[in-house]
Amino acid sequence: MIRLWNKVRDWVLLLVLLLISISVLLSVNDPMVRGLRARALETTSSVEGWFSWLGNYYRAADENEALRNENHRLSSDLARAREASAVNDELREMLNLPLVEEYDVVAATIIYKDITRERNFMTIDIGSEHGISENMAVIDTRGILGKTVDVGARVSRVMTYLNGDFSIPVKISGSNSDGILRWDGDAFDRLAVDFVPLSQEINVSDMIVTSGYSGIFQPGLPVGVITQFSERPGLITWEISVRPFARLDNAQYVFVIRSVPIPDIMTSESVQ
Repeated sequence: MIRLWNKVRDWVLLLVLLLISISVLLSVNDPMVRGLRARALETTSSVEGWFSWLGNYYRAADENEALRNENHRLSSDLARAREASAVNDELREMLNLPLVEEYDVVAATIIYKDITRERNFMTIDIGSEHGISENMAVIDTRGILGKTVDVGARVSRVMTYLNGDFSIPVKISGSNSDGILRWDGDAFDRLAVDFVPLSQEINVSDMIVTSGYSGIFQPGLPVGVITQFSERPGLITWEISVRPFARLDNAQYVFVIRSVPIPDIMTSESVQ
């Protein structure tokens, strides 16, 4: 007990003296004591003011951080809303296409695409479970994109027009001339049309559409527009460059046309 008292004696004495000092300051009305009280009040007021400023600073910092987070959230919500609006507009435009009523079509989303090589493909999120099979036309609201080549249960691989193995018969709307559309591999925004005789009159801005002779692409589907043409020495056909309507780099939603409008051609091709 004595040992414990020795340990706390000094602290108890200090506490008693502090209490006595405080009581004296509060009770005595001597001018000197009043001066001490005033000085003490000024000191404590300054300290309180500093702590108050520090508290306000941290509260303001917390509020600014909360405002920044809220601004970021609202910006993200706005971006998502704009993207959703753009998607809805595109889907609405797709549903307004005449071919939606004319043909048996299925909407799909592109889940993968490679448009940086000589043979470019993309993958869509529908397959045999949705009635898809090989050699079906794939288009978007602007024009043709390619054809299905490998079909799984729920996904399909599409050969795009930017592929050296892709070619389809087409017509030039101005002269009604027939030709074969292909990609020469030189540019990702340019296709070529071959086998159009020099005797056929063509013009820049003439529209290129599918002829329907392949049995894959229905007739009249938009392909692109002639950007330039010229004669080739020693040849009797035009050299024609075409800008495709449907760009692969920003394509996102597509239609697969399941109906075949010319069954006789398909039958004759299968017999051969």
